[in-house]
Amino acid sequence: MFKLRYQTPPDWTKTVLDDFDAFLIDHAGAEKKASGMAMSMALHYADKPDIVSAMIDLSIEELEHFREVVKLMASRQLQLQKDEKDPYVNQLRKQVRNGRDDYFLDRLLLGGVIEARGAERFGLVATALPSGESAEGDELKQFYDAITRSEDRHQNLFIELAENYFPTDIINTRLDQLLDFEAQLVSSLPFRPALH
Repeated sequence: MFKLRYQTPPDWTKTVLDDFDAFLIDHAGAEKKASGMAMSMALHYADKPDIVSAMIDLSIEELEHFREVVKLMASRQLQLQKDEKDPYVNQLRKQVRNGRDDYFLDRLLLGGVIEARGAERFGLVATALPSGESAEGDELKQFYDAITRSEDRHQNLFIELAENYFPTDIINTRLDQLLDFEAQLVSSLPFRPALH
């Protein structure tokens, strides 16, 4: 497991809790996109059975998360919204190199980095949510605790898949570059009630 190189400041968590409804709407969109990304990878790498199997499982899990977030939204009379562009993910995607092997490695490693950031931030939300004050508050806290653990597993999944195809030194060198870029990117983005 690798470590992110920039810790999200407490002000991000405050921004989320101050407009939690907006965060839930964004979270639903993020889970839907994550499910779609996993299915896209399964189809793109149809000649790699381990990728296909892992990405189908991941897609189903992310879709289940989407369903759970939509249920939370419904309990607050919130509706799904049209997807907004995610500046974080879009900037990370620009780091993906051309060339069959480079493209494949970068997609796997960035999948792991994005999941790691999700785990960190969902963990911050889970920690900050009050418990013992209401059934809804306890439910939210438990949900975000579970999502945090799930994102941690996904981070490792992408790295383990990369290890099936690339030497450790190549993985570590490229992951080092991507983690540096990701830290600079996250530190430059404004806080908003969104995952990224």
